[in-house]
Amino acid sequence: MSHVSYSQLKDWNKCAFYHKLIYSDKLKLFKGNEFTAFGTAVHDVCENMMLYPETEDQARMYFNLKFNSQIDLLREQKVPLKEEMLEKMKQQGAILVPMVMPAVKEYFKEYEVISTEEQIYEDIEGYEDKYKFKGYIDLVLKTPDNKYHIIDWKTCSWGWHARKKADKMLTYQLTFYKHFFAKKHNINPDDIETHFALLKRTAKKNNIEFFKVPTGKRKIENALNLLNNALYNISNKKHIKNRLSCGQCEFYKTVHCP
Repeated sequence: MSHVSYSQLKDWNKCAFYHKLIYSDKLKLFKGNEFTAFGTAVHDVCENMMLYPETEDQARMYFNLKFNSQIDLLREQKVPLKEEMLEKMKQQGAILVPMVMPAVKEYFKEYEVISTEEQIYEDIEGYEDKYKFKGYIDLVLKTPDNKYHIIDWKTCSWGWHARKKADKMLTYQLTFYKHFFAKKHNINPDDIETHFALLKRTAKKNNIEFFKVPTGKRKIENALNLLNNALYNISNKKHIKNRLSCGQCEFYKTVHCP
């Protein structure tokens, strides 16, 4: 039984041949950088704080521990790092992480923590014997009105512009999470709301920004149609190159993709 994740689907949508190189041929050139290390560390701190509320000093200490651990892994893999950027990120993280819990409380008021980093591993209609959808939901809360709230943490620099906030492929992540979370727990999708939480490194104000993402029935249908189209082509080994994506591809003009 194989599985597909949102990240895999996003890569397929970018370029089916790129998807083949990464997931079928098992090629991967990108090992991470300062930004992925920062994002992983902040995600870990957010998860920990939602389960075990911490003081500001504890949150900072936990961030430093996780960030340093990620940097050590990159150094072991000989990834070139910018030392000046690392120092800035340590300072930015120390400022950012204590703001998380107050921002959650301000946005949701009263809530119950249902889960953090919850695994989704559900059948996909039409592909029950071949594929499951796999994902990890950063945070699920439940408010007194019996609404479930799916939240995905996103680290960034100053924030997102309006076009990115409405980007179809980006917001499909929450669309899939809502659909398969509802399926896993047998919950009415109308009782589930979805949100991105932006964790901004360089913003002068509003460092933690929550915003609701519409994920209605039509959007879920469109997302599932994209998923089915991808699985049909992957199953039939149709790996057509999307040359519009070549410029930003790590395999561009390499022996893997001449």
